[in-house]
Amino acid sequence: MSEVKAKAKESLSKKAPLGPDLNLEDFVREGGAWSYDPDYSRFTPEERGHLLKAGIELTDVEHAGTFLQADTAVVHCQANRPGVELMPLSRAREQYDWLQDLLWTLVPVDADKYTAYAELSPGNGYFIRALPGVKVPEPVEACLYLRTDRFAQPVHNVVIVEPGARLHIITGCTTHPQVRSGLHVGVSEFFVREGGHLTFTMVHNWAEEVHVRPRTAVHVEAGGTYISHYIMLRPVKTVQTYPTVTLAGEGAVASLNSVIIAHPGSEIDIGGRVLLKAPGTRAEVIARTLTTGGTCISRGHLVGEVPEVKAHLECRGLILAPKGIIYAIPELEGRAAGVDMSHEAAVGRIAQEEVEYLMARGLDEDQAVSTIVRGFLSVQIEGLPPALVAELEQAVQESGKGL
Repeated sequence: MSEVKAKAKESLSKKAPLGPDLNLEDFVREGGAWSYDPDYSRFTPEERGHLLKAGIELTDVEHAGTFLQADTAVVHCQANRPGVELMPLSRAREQYDWLQDLLWTLVPVDADKYTAYAELSPGNGYFIRALPGVKVPEPVEACLYLRTDRFAQPVHNVVIVEPGARLHIITGCTTHPQVRSGLHVGVSEFFVREGGHLTFTMVHNWAEEVHVRPRTAVHVEAGGTYISHYIMLRPVKTVQTYPTVTLAGEGAVASLNSVIIAHPGSEIDIGGRVLLKAPGTRAEVIARTLTTGGTCISRGHLVGEVPEVKAHLECRGLILAPKGIIYAIPELEGRAAGVDMSHEAAVGRIAQEEVEYLMARGLDEDQAVSTIVRGFLSVQIEGLPPALVAELEQAVQESGKGL
């Protein structure tokens, strides 16, 4: 048994320090034997409509590549641009001997039971790589799809942006329209090499009884940039994630942006940590959270380890229901003289005078509230499919109804 597997085996019952604990045996591993679908011909109109809500268009047009995994089966995988590598992680491990040395270097395999589970019950995942100097204008589209009810989907994803390359990935994580429950465990390790640029947009559109445990870490070298957009506007049971970005090289930059709506019955514990380890590094963590009855814990942690670093953290929350909870936890940790870090945090409700101001200009009350909510959650991300932009707008409109 390898050292990695031995560590995983010892940690299979190790509770995560944050979030509700789950019994992994409550979920099944027998998913469907979904066959490869080169032209998406097996997807029903109902499925297509549901996938669109997570930004998945089921077309290879205007995408640098597409990866779609249903349960553990890779049903579509195609790279469309020179210089972009896209394949299941299992195939990448066979193709590149050096990849084995990268796995579990950013996320510890023994972090908790979920990381251990991902190693001991491998469910594939994607490998995406932009070769040195390649600048890709179109996004790569990736979808991790729960196709079987009560299924546990552990995946391990690796993204490498080689020196001077530029890449945008849009990941949609969702369920089949008939799936109500399940578990998604996503281990993701991202490497942004010197001067590289990675934009990672993740849209979650789960079902009401689905539990989600992403475990993500990012390593950014000198002059590199990592931009993350995390969007979740639809109901889910629980989510616990706290990605860590390490700015290891001089001038590296990170920007983490999240937009969350906590619906009744949802328990969401989300955050972002940035370690600024080199001079001239900069970071920004922005969270917009809104509750219509669920619980949302919004964490943020900036660690300045050397002089001449700059970072800002912002947590803002709106409570739109009598029993909704938003708990903002901003943390600043300076370990050297000369760091420049700041934070803002605010939790409240929509001010009545703002509603009245808009009503005085011709809007009815629902329109006024929706306008304020839309401005609060303002999502402006380049490269999103029009259908997803419309879906985001619809979710925002529904959040303001009846308040």
